[in-house]
Amino acid sequence: MSEILITFNPGSSTIKLGLYRMAEDGPVRLGRGVIDLRRTPLLLHVVEGPTVADIPLRAEVTEDLHELIDETLGWLSDHFALQGIAAAGHRVVHGGDAFSGATLITDDTLATIARFVDLAPLHQPQSLRLIRAIRHLRPDLPQTASFDTAFHRTQSDIVRRFALPREMFDAGIKRYGFHGLSYKFVASRLRELAPDLAAGRVVAAHLGSGASLCALENGESRDTSMGFSTLDGIPMATRCGALDPGVVIHLLKQQGQSLASVEDILYHRSGLLGVSGISADSRDLLGSDQPAAREAIELFTHRIAQEIAALATTLGGLDAVIFTAGIGEHQPAIRAEVCARLAWLGITLDDNANAANATRIDAQDSEVGVLVIPTDEEQVIAIEACALLKSSREA
Repeated sequence: MSEILITFNPGSSTIKLGLYRMAEDGPVRLGRGVIDLRRTPLLLHVVEGPTVADIPLRAEVTEDLHELIDETLGWLSDHFALQGIAAAGHRVVHGGDAFSGATLITDDTLATIARFVDLAPLHQPQSLRLIRAIRHLRPDLPQTASFDTAFHRTQSDIVRRFALPREMFDAGIKRYGFHGLSYKFVASRLRELAPDLAAGRVVAAHLGSGASLCALENGESRDTSMGFSTLDGIPMATRCGALDPGVVIHLLKQQGQSLASVEDILYHRSGLLGVSGISADSRDLLGSDQPAAREAIELFTHRIAQEIAALATTLGGLDAVIFTAGIGEHQPAIRAEVCARLAWLGITLDDNANAANATRIDAQDSEVGVLVIPTDEEQVIAIEACALLKSSREA
């Protein structure tokens, strides 16, 4: 019986699943799924080749997720022979400076992962719950962790440093960067699609509910918009993006708000939702005739264009821009507005290609390539997990 690998990619409101057969030359995808934590009852959406199924789940979201994962594995086992499951791989948003690559999960690594909960409060606790749920249900099952922050370890200290007392940098207060699994996949896919561009200076824009941009040189991270936490950079669905720290001081000191209240504002009540007062979903805002909705979209695209220009400064030029993730892959209007703001760089779009979400959407006379590359974080988790398991077995 073939060994099966299951991957978990937790978000703040969903858990993405990947199912792979562990072949000699790497993982082969069998299917994928998403648990929508916003639905009542919970819904497991599964894609297996051309077959799509929506399965209501009886379990509820609890602190330990044991019942939810048990029910999910039970349903999947009926369709994918999960009695042959060999390992579980997890996306973990924050690994700090403790992890420079994927790792097998032990008691020590799990304790280290737990230390970074405060730096990624929307995602890190979910990863820990999933890891612990698998440990509870299948205590002998090997588990691996793939870290978003690890991809950015190629950045220089100049890029990672804040202008704070030196001892704070040494204590870990620095720019880490996130969405690393997405950027790793996109960089590898670009090498297949356009090796000449992949060897050059590229800015990739991961635009989803969480959003960031990354400066890539020959496929390696040189700079990124997100820094110490997942709040930094461009505005997101409900997160504020870059913010004058004096605003936080003002809210705490002059307005007397509690730390919990300020945290709630910055993570859950800001971004597109906060500016528009309507929705955190850019699709809703694009379809709205309300001035506040239009202003939220303009702020979003303005800040994305600003970040692309800033990251091009780090790279010393710009050969290509890549759009990826939910908004980046599927919303031509957002891409068009961003690129229109960068026309001074010589960027022009092919309107028909952009409307069709084609891979190459730059016009023939564009001085900068523009691509749409769907990301696949689960594939990166699977590749890293298979490599770790193979190495551990050969040791």
